[in-house]
Amino acid sequence: MPERPIKVLYEDKDVVVFDKPSGLLVVPDPQGKSRTLENIVNEQYPLNEKGALHPCHRLDRETSGVIIFARGHANADKIMDQFRNGLVQKTYIAFVRGKMKKLVGEIKSMIRDFHDRARNVRGSAGRSVGRRDGKLAVTRYKVLAVKHQFSVVEVYPLTGRTNQIRIHLSELGHPILGERLYAFGKDFPVKFGRIALHAAEVSFKHPVTGAKITAQAELAKDMENFLNRY
Repeated sequence: MPERPIKVLYEDKDVVVFDKPSGLLVVPDPQGKSRTLENIVNEQYPLNEKGALHPCHRLDRETSGVIIFARGHANADKIMDQFRNGLVQKTYIAFVRGKMKKLVGEIKSMIRDFHDRARNVRGSAGRSVGRRDGKLAVTRYKVLAVKHQFSVVEVYPLTGRTNQIRIHLSELGHPILGERLYAFGKDFPVKFGRIALHAAEVSFKHPVTGAKITAQAELAKDMENFLNRY
């Protein structure tokens, strides 16, 4: 059965912005066994004179939403530089455990680039797990709605550490619904089948023209359906 085409949010000869479905890796894992978004979109948009499509950033397998691809390594490198220099504006929607009392806030901590940080966060019961040998990570948030046992939060990561949003919300004591790495599943009074995190919007400069591009992805259907039940 042929795969469903990936939805396009913006397209020109240098850049294509896609709406990534949940459950799909962006690039191959070390074993290279899984079908990836990179594979699929390069089949959907075959090689042309600008080159193949390359992802300019990453989203977790379970995260849905906006992701930028560029034609050729030169264009991809220019956009990745924007990410490295904090020039890309990103907005996410997350469903988090519990009722958040502070409606607007900022989270700062040092995040390590090691896999053992998951154990540190889970063992901290919501306390900060900053480490001297980590890198500073900054995340701002705004609560959009407070439901019976969870909150809907708009999240703005100002830095780009791996799993930053997931770690910071867990540190705050409000892990994302569906979290299994930085929180324990048994601690969630309401369940969601994946990490309830959606990349809703991204703004960046075009790698050739310098024009500002903003792309938005509607809330993923599974998150929308879940929200409509409450």
